[in-house]
Formats: sequence, C-alpha cells, structure tokens
Amino acid sequence: MVTMFRAFLLLTCLLAPLQLVASSLPRLFVIGDSISIQYGPHLERFLSWSFSYDRKRDAAGGAKAEHNLDVPQGANGGDSAMVLAYLKARAAGQPIAADVLLLNCGLHDIKTDPATNAKQVPPDAYARNLRAILAEARRMNLRVIWVRTTPVVTEIHNARSRSFHRFAADVAAYNAIADEIMAEAKVEVIDLHGFSARFVPSGFIDHVHYSEEVREKQAAFIAGALSMWRANAR
Repeated sequence: MVTMFRAFLLLTCLLAPLQLVASSLPRLFVIGDSISIQYGPHLERFLSWSFSYDRKRDAAGGAKAEHNLDVPQGANGGDSAMVLAYLKARAAGQPIAADVLLLNCGLHDIKTDPATNAKQVPPDAYARNLRAILAEARRMNLRVIWVRTTPVVTEIHNARSRSFHRFAADVAAYNAIADEIMAEAKVEVIDLHGFSARFVPSGFIDHVHYSEEVREKQAAFIAGALSMWRANAR
C-alpha cells in the first residue's frame, strides 16, 4: 500500500508540470468545412504542445458530418450563413471559451445550381456574412485567424459532382472578397489555398477532398503558421 501511494505521489509530481503547461496554453477553436474536419486530427496532434485544441463538433446523438461531406451538418461549419448562425447562437447561449478562432467558409458558399447557375451564397451576401462573423467573434473576445478556401478544378469537380457545381473562378473571387475584408479588419490570414494548389489534382480523392498524406501536410502547414503567429504575438 505504501509503495502504491509513493508511486501515485511520484506520478502526480511528474504530471503536474505538464498539466500546468496545458492549462496555460492559448485555446484554439476551429470552425470550418469538411476540409478542416479531415486535416483536424493531424492539426490537433501537431499543436499539442502549443495550443489547446477544440472545434465545432458533432452533437451527441445528432447528425454526423462524415455521413455526407457535401451536406454540412454536425462538425461541418457549412457556408458563411451557417457559420454566422452558429456564432450568434453560441454568443447568446454558450460563448466559445477560446482565445483564437481558426475560421474558414467558402466552398459551400460557391456551390452553384447547374440549372439556374445561382450561387448558394451570392458574393455580396458572402461579404456581409463575413463582416457579421467578425463582429460576433469580437463579441466573444475571439482573435480570428482566417484560412483561405482550398482550390477547385472546374472540370474534375463538375464531372464528379452532378447535383451541384463549383468553379475555380468562384474560389478566386470569394477568396479575394475574404482577403479584402480580413485586411480591413487586420485579421491574420493563412494561405491554405496557395499551399494546397501544389497537390492539385494528384492529391484529390474525389471532387474536392484530399488524400490522408495531403491532409497531414495541410495540418503541418497550418500548425507552422499558427506557431509563427504565436511567437510574433508575444
């Protein structure tokens, strides 16, 4: 019994500094589409010593994001209107307990109806939503870091996705809208689009998602950018 107690005491002493370090880490909260869900486990691992990681998650007993990555639900942040609604609900009821909000929306916004050519979220609405999203983040004292939307290859995407289309030109246009708004708001931007472009199209496993190897590289790239931001912010 004495030996077990001493072992427990020793283990407590050894773990205490680690617990203290973990409790003092900046808290990161992630909202993003299925791309972020897929690189998320790697990102959490890479950031384990520099950030406390959390994200929008599947609700217990609710719909699972992985069930259909093209239909945003659960952990999938969806388009800018969905992100805004989520942040408003959190601000009103259970504010996000974090220091940094790692944020992206765009791929669902640019979904295009093949019959009408209508965008799911038109460019002007996208801009309004992004400004409102930043305002909601400020209400919760969250420092936003924006992640640029990843590439689309028009011909590949629209040959593989018949119910809705996406276009590379829209990715560029919506990224430009976000770039301008984030610059105005002095929000840090991580260019995941530029980084991911080197793996297109060979890294695709379907119309827009990436192989496990590419997901790990995307996570490493984001982790490096976050670590540099944290070092410069001190």
